[in-house]
Amino acid sequence: MLSRPAMDGFWRHIAACNNIAAPVNYEPFLIAGAQVGWIRRELLRALTFLPSIFHFDARGVSLSSSLRSVVSRSDGLARAAARLAELGLVPRLRRELYDVVAKEGGTVLATLDRGAVPAFGVRSFGVHANGIVRRADGVHLWVGRRAADKALDPGKLDHIVAGGKPAGMTIEETLVKEAAEEAAIPPELAGTARRVGTVSYVMERPEGLRCDIVSVFDLDLPEGFAPRNTDGEVERFELWPLERVFAAVRDSDAFKFNVNLVLIDLFIREGLIGAHNEPRLAALKASLQQFE
Repeated sequence: MLSRPAMDGFWRHIAACNNIAAPVNYEPFLIAGAQVGWIRRELLRALTFLPSIFHFDARGVSLSSSLRSVVSRSDGLARAAARLAELGLVPRLRRELYDVVAKEGGTVLATLDRGAVPAFGVRSFGVHANGIVRRADGVHLWVGRRAADKALDPGKLDHIVAGGKPAGMTIEETLVKEAAEEAAIPPELAGTARRVGTVSYVMERPEGLRCDIVSVFDLDLPEGFAPRNTDGEVERFELWPLERVFAAVRDSDAFKFNVNLVLIDLFIREGLIGAHNEPRLAALKASLQQFE
């Protein structure tokens, strides 16, 4: 049975990824009458200089109703993102587009550069895969070490496969793409991954509000397979016993912030955080879902 301090080791990761109680310093961002995000008030002044793109009223900040198509809305957001980047209000543009939706599975209302997604507080979607090897001596997990030149959490530990969903791609297509790029996992092997749920969180960061929904996959890998990074984003991979991963998450901040949440979900499903810890276990599991 896990002690209270041991459970607290997991709770602190969830608190770190959900570090904003209410969006008091943000205004709702709407497209076609539907709220799609939150914009920090300090950015509003810059957006007021783009009256053909944004409208301000009691509801918040809306994309102009004159922008009626996905293409025109996307063009308007691209102009706004470029302006924010020029002013240093967006750290950098990534030249990769994400879909903008009001809810998971909803109609795509526009696209937005990945680097500007937190500035507009729109929901982003991604994938994380647990690279699992089931051996006679127990469950093992492939762990990646992020490259030292990564802009976000350089040198931290990571999943074998993780990445955001580009505009126009499905979650499953994203998984196969990221598996090939990050770990040289062939499509036929990546396609055997099982989608086991989602993890979501709302995190305030210097670049804005991250409202992330992560689709979690379990990918069983044969003992003879060794991942190999092909995009330069991972320094190396190591195969760890799951108990070692468990201890690292519980006792340290060695893993990238959101990886901890996906691993907590895995620990619960693998029985390392057992049902005898109710009701704290039920609360821990529920806290992994901040969106319906």
